Amino acid sequence: MRFRVWTRQAILFMGLVTALWISIALPVVAQEVNEPRFDQEGNLLRPEVGYREWVYVGTPLTPNDMNGGKAPFPEFHSVYIRPSDWAHYKKTGTFRDGTMLVKELISVGSKVATSGQGYFMGEFIGLEATIKSAKRFPNEPGNWAYFSFTPEGSPMMSQEWKPHGGPFKDKSPAFPTAACAACHQAAAAEDMVFTQYYPVLRAAKPKK
Repeated sequence: MRFRVWTRQAILFMGLVTALWISIALPVVAQEVNEPRFDQEGNLLRPEVGYREWVYVGTPLTPNDMNGGKAPFPEFHSVYIRPSDWAHYKKTGTFRDGTMLVKELISVGSKVATSGQGYFMGEFIGLEATIKSAKRFPNEPGNWAYFSFTPEGSPMMSQEWKPHGGPFKDKSPAFPTAACAACHQAAAAEDMVFTQYYPVLRAAKPKK
């Protein structure tokens, strides 16, 4: 009888130890998954779809209909920020070194809904990311670099191209400074980020 009691206690103890280990290990694993990954040539490896579990920042749109049919970016841009970077921004009002944002490009689908006329999301057609790193990008404005995993030559604005999350490139080099950083440097409201278009960021920033 004593042996059976001891065995049950041992099993209960091992169960508690296992549960404690899992509770400690899971946040570490999640953090590792969220870290940007680079190859030996400095290309950023495509983030996993787990970024959709990050903090959602917003989705601006500059439709062709309002830009003479020639909008530079006529698709929806859904932006996400890593939870740890979000927590730092809420605390300090700054984008820390290592901050990473991911942007999904989504086509304009229907323009009519039961609620009325408007612009409604279609399909995933592109994936981009930006990272702030003084170590990796010391010569870039604000230490920000920009990446795109959308295949060159893909009909990004076409309703006929409906990859539902792909086929995107597995890796991307950083864009030349003139391609993205120059515009952000000239027009972004805060540290190369267009916070003027994202009320979620403005509301989270600590009041002085």
